[in-house]
Amino acid sequence: MNLGDATWPGVPAATLLVPLGACEQHGPHLPLDTDARIAAAVARRAAADDDALLVAPPLAYGASGEHEGFPGTLSIGHEALRAVLVELGRSASRWAPRLVFVNGHGGNLPTVPDAVAQLRAEGRDAAWSPCVVARGDAHAGRTETSILLALDPAAVRQEAAAPGATAPLAELLPALRAGGVAAVSPTGVLGDPTGATAEEGERMLAGITEALRAGLTRWSPDPTGRLT
Repeated sequence: MNLGDATWPGVPAATLLVPLGACEQHGPHLPLDTDARIAAAVARRAAADDDALLVAPPLAYGASGEHEGFPGTLSIGHEALRAVLVELGRSASRWAPRLVFVNGHGGNLPTVPDAVAQLRAEGRDAAWSPCVVARGDAHAGRTETSILLALDPAAVRQEAAAPGATAPLAELLPALRAGGVAAVSPTGVLGDPTGATAEEGERMLAGITEALRAGLTRWSPDPTGRLT
């Protein structure tokens, strides 16, 4: 069930999944809300046909300071993000027995686990789960482009997809920290989206979704609150 579609008498006492995204540049070929789209899709797929799971509307803004060199990026920063997540968790805990933040934006770390730690310290059964792909590239490359092709191919401007900075992230980090993504990639792409396919994106989505489902079933958050 999608929480936004419900009326209050129909809201079950279910685990609440809250997708977390961002509004930030994703190169010249992907939409600004890519992260929110992915997180929401993973949460919906994980909750499909499961009455014990409820999906909240996504939080479409996050900590995206590293992308502020590009028009369209809207960042609320880590301090505001932490406050929002803690207050959302406190509010949800009044009626939802469990809460999981499904995080689609790596830049929201480490604030997501920090907020979850606060909620857990207050006695609330909260956790988080990332939308990550093993050996995936960093930003707006093959990984995210493939997933968007699977979710909504019309949203991908394939004619504008081109390689960006393809060096390992560890090599790019010093310049990234000093000047943001624009300092290492004029297009905002960290990776190479040109080989992306919808079929690969479906496999990636299936893997992320299955990891979330398995974590929900085990319900054994690690010391950071991450479902394992």
